[in-house]
Amino acid sequence: MNQKKLIAVLTIIVSISGLSQGMLLPLIAYIFEQDNVPSHINGLHATSLYIGMFGASLFLERLLRKFGYRSLIIMGGLLVFLSLMMFPAFDSMTFWFILRILIGVGDNALHFSTQSWLTEIVPRHKLGRTMAVYGLSFSLGFMLGPMLAQLVTYNTALPFLVSAGMTLCAFLLVLTLKNSYPPANQGTISLKSTFSNFGRVIYVSWIAFLFPLIFGVIESTLNSNFPVFALNHQLTLDDITWILPSFSLGAILLQVPIGSLTDKYQRSHVMAVLTLLGGLTFISADLFIANRWLMILIFFLAGIFVGSLYSLGVSYMADITPGALLPAGNLMCGIAYSIGSISGPIAGGLVIHYSNNQFYFVIVGLIIMMTSAVTFLFIKKSAGRISA
Repeated sequence: MNQKKLIAVLTIIVSISGLSQGMLLPLIAYIFEQDNVPSHINGLHATSLYIGMFGASLFLERLLRKFGYRSLIIMGGLLVFLSLMMFPAFDSMTFWFILRILIGVGDNALHFSTQSWLTEIVPRHKLGRTMAVYGLSFSLGFMLGPMLAQLVTYNTALPFLVSAGMTLCAFLLVLTLKNSYPPANQGTISLKSTFSNFGRVIYVSWIAFLFPLIFGVIESTLNSNFPVFALNHQLTLDDITWILPSFSLGAILLQVPIGSLTDKYQRSHVMAVLTLLGGLTFISADLFIANRWLMILIFFLAGIFVGSLYSLGVSYMADITPGALLPAGNLMCGIAYSIGSISGPIAGGLVIHYSNNQFYFVIVGLIIMMTSAVTFLFIKKSAGRISA
């Protein structure tokens, strides 16, 4: 199979997935805020997407080995398409919660299969750059998602239907690919062996999973809690739809150069510095929340520093994980991202609710800086073991 064609199709797919996900989070947050749903309930509802992602992680490896990469992508795409089509049909928080869970299952299926496919076929010396392109395509879609959410001002159903149509078109491209399977695994893949592999890969590569975890926190809380926080600080929906995409724009512009940089220098060192700068940038946002243009600049800089953490974490995981554990490692990246994404809206909603709309960005920044501190300590400890 032509490797360039494969990578091109996979990046198109993940960009459309980013578009639907980037639209869904602020769109539903806005609809619920207009309906006077409390901010902590709004944030809790947003976790349903990531509950679906987390739950799917328990059985995706078995499905991938049985049906192959292409088939799993198609399954995930159809599930996302059908779920998006169902939103306008039922105006129910409970039903929407279930639909978001199903979208989480579908999104995880396509991300796990595309990510695993890439980490299998791409040489290690090119992996950082390739995964950066993968992450860039998702960020590009995610950046445009909030703009698509603006269609709700014309008709509540319109953004859901447009996103569903684009999802269907993108996944028709998958039919042009030849199915492929991951390397044969010794023994039978069961729930018990899956958990065993998780334990082994966590023991070996735990530091790499911090970055998908923290990226999940950042991404989900910005898209679920920030619209609520901003509306309570006299910013408008138009302001929000300009501020949020600037984070993705920052990630897009430098994601590939940063990925190439980590191919040349030690990934852990680069990521420790990036998280330190990202944390400081978010803390500064607390001073300028009412200024639309400064917030756009701050989100842009934050995107440069921490918008690549997921793809960098996957590349770092592939560096330090034995080949036989790579499927489990890719799943663990998804699980870490899901845990962070579930925690982000809950924690953000609670902070906004109990601090009377204060300290939101300070807490986000401190969490990111804690990741930087842990990484620096890990680097120092690893250097000490090598010198000993």
